[in-house]
Parts: sequence; structure tokens; C-alpha cells
Amino acid sequence: MIRYLTNRLMTMVLTLVAVSVLVFAIIQLPPGDYLTSYIAEIQAQGEQVTADKIQFLREEYGLDKPLWQQYLVWVTGLVQGDLGYSFEYNQPVADVVGERMPLTLLLNAATVLFIYLVSFPIGIYSATHQYSWTDHGLSFLGFLGLATPNFLLALILLYLANVWFGTSIGGLMAPEFIDAPWSMAKLGSVLAHLWVPVVVIGTAGTAGMIRRLRANLLDELHRQYVTTARAKGLSERRLLLKYPLRMALNPFIADLGSILPQIVSGSVIISAVMSLPTTGPMLLSSLRSQDMYLAGSFLMFLALLTVVGMFVSDLLLAALDPRIRLGVKGAR
Repeated sequence: MIRYLTNRLMTMVLTLVAVSVLVFAIIQLPPGDYLTSYIAEIQAQGEQVTADKIQFLREEYGLDKPLWQQYLVWVTGLVQGDLGYSFEYNQPVADVVGERMPLTLLLNAATVLFIYLVSFPIGIYSATHQYSWTDHGLSFLGFLGLATPNFLLALILLYLANVWFGTSIGGLMAPEFIDAPWSMAKLGSVLAHLWVPVVVIGTAGTAGMIRRLRANLLDELHRQYVTTARAKGLSERRLLLKYPLRMALNPFIADLGSILPQIVSGSVIISAVMSLPTTGPMLLSSLRSQDMYLAGSFLMFLALLTVVGMFVSDLLLAALDPRIRLGVKGAR
């Protein structure tokens, strides 16, 4: 087990190193850099930029160094906890991200919890009551959730929340709490606004997970070992929880490494539509302006979520499925 964990951790480190090289290379692919965009913006406003000022800015931002030196500076800073300096915000990346990260983590955690709490009971019920009217109705709602664009659902729910509950449109809190210190009233405002983006972002994931869980569980329920266990007198509830459900959960645990970064990156459009103070719109802005340190830190954060999620999912799969043996070659 220790050898397996060591190998997995080494693989994670090598994967992150490879991803860091790819991220830095991709950010540098568009022509020019942040300074080029910045100078073009200044000139569009009618101001003149001298050659001396351009050279000074290149030295100030470290853009006069070769790419490999810029990469080493960035990676060394990441290892030491220094995420670099955001050119666009004129602040350290840690300060820029730190302002929005707590709300982002709260939104994503609530979305993941919503997806699992809603999809699992519905998926199990649909599989155990196949072709019933309830199954058909839930299947229709699932397809409707997959077909409805998230931005359209966001606009509808924002309107209904404002009309029915008086919730202010946009954001994760009422305007009077934006710059106010944290209090019970501010927390209540956040919770009152939180359900709309959680439902919008989680709808597509919930609908897809319901369909997959239903299909996987139906496949397990028709296997021979289920018939044998039922013939031995095992109760339906115990039979369902002890064998088929555990086997049907394997794909969902394996997807743990992808669901977290997908939620973080997939909520960019919704965050822009709903004016959410999360990291999604900031990521989009940093990619547009070629703010390399800010964009690179975001992408590395998504990569870290992926590799950590895959590591956790591997451990959970080994604990859940007795057919998986760690560190055993040629398992029978």
C-alpha cells in the first residue's frame, strides 16, 4: 500500500510538472504579451508611449528575459507559494485570487453536494421502478435539464427569485453587504442568493448523473449474482445496498477527478451572466489580456484539482470494489 501511494504521488508530481510546461507554452502562443495589449490600449486612448517607457515596462514586468527564464521564475514561485504578480490588477496573484476564492469554493462545494444529493435518490428510484410513470416523468425532467441552456435557466431563475422572494438580481449577496465585514446578516444574504447559481450550474450535471446511474444500476440488477442473492432470501433493500449499488458507483467515483475542475471552469459563462464574484470571470479576463501569471495560476489550480481528485478516486475505488487489488500483478 505504501509503495502504491508513493508511486501515485510521484506520478502526480511529474504530471504537474508536465502540465506547467504546457500551460506556460499555451499562454505564450498568442502573438505579443500583456505589455503589447497594454500599450495598444494606451495608444487607443490617445496617449503616446516612448521607446524608453516600453523598455522600462518590459524590465519591470520581467518580459525582457528569455521564455525559459520566465518559466523558471514562475515555477519556482509556485513551489514556494508565490503565484506571481498580476499585470492587469497590479497586485500579487495571491491577493487577487484570495478575494474571490472563498466564495468560489463555497459555490463549487454546494454545487457538488447538490448534484449528488439530488441525482442519487432519483437515479436509484428510476432504476428500481423501471418503466413506471414516475420513471418516465423523471426521465423527461432529466432530458429537459440536459437540453436547457444554463444561461437561459439562469435568467429565468434570477427573475423568479426577484419576483417571489425579493432577491436582488446578480451577485452572491445584496449590494449593501458587498464591502461590509462578515456577519450573520451577510451570511444569510449569501445563502439567499446561493441557491440560484447552484441550481443553474448543477442542473446539467445532475441530469447526466441520473441517466448514468440509472443505466449502470439496471445493468447490475440484471446480473446473475443478483438473482442468486434474491433466491437465497436476501431482502431487496439489503440486496440493493450491498451489491448492485456499490458496483454501479464505480464510474462516479472514477469521475471525481474531473467533476471538480469541470465545475470550476464550466461556471465561467454562468458567473459572467449572473455577475458572480467568483474566479471564473477573472480567468476569462486574464486569458484575454494575456496576464500570464494570473492565467497560469488558475490553470495550474485546475490541474491540481484534477490530479488530487484522481488520486482520491483511486483510493476510494480500491476501498469500494473488492475486485480491485492494489500492487498485485496478474490479479485472479
